[in-house]
Amino acid sequence: MRVYGAFLFLFFFMFVAVGLVPASPQNDEGTVTTKIIAMEKAWNQAFKMRDANALNSLLTDDIVLVNDDGSLESKAEFQKGIRDAKASDEQQVTPESIEVRVFGNTAVATGVFRLKGVENGKAFARKDRFVDTWIRKGDSWVCASASATPVGK
Repeated sequence: MRVYGAFLFLFFFMFVAVGLVPASPQNDEGTVTTKIIAMEKAWNQAFKMRDANALNSLLTDDIVLVNDDGSLESKAEFQKGIRDAKASDEQQVTPESIEVRVFGNTAVATGVFRLKGVENGKAFARKDRFVDTWIRKGDSWVCASASATPVGK
């Protein structure tokens, strides 16, 4: 029995060494998926609350943001829009679904969210599909690219 246990330990160690089994539980796909989903939800909440500081830690400085109208926005422009009292006031940002695929130090989150608010004094409701690309920087994850596409109401 001892030989069998030692053999299993050695076998497991070999898989860790060649990367077939994650060496750290913080880096396993399930843990990363949970982290990315939590950060996606934090992004939605910060957006709704107009908290540009909270968004700052979630986004790379050179993030590529593609808005649902096809326009591009820098991080600075995005944060300015969050801070400014614009004619558009998103009152509710609700994720309907979020899926994450992990590829080493990159994770791609896809899903659908609903957005409700007031724009130029008129209420609106829409549904967007999103694709966000997250990268590992040191011990944390940050979003390097985000896009949204309208898919209906």
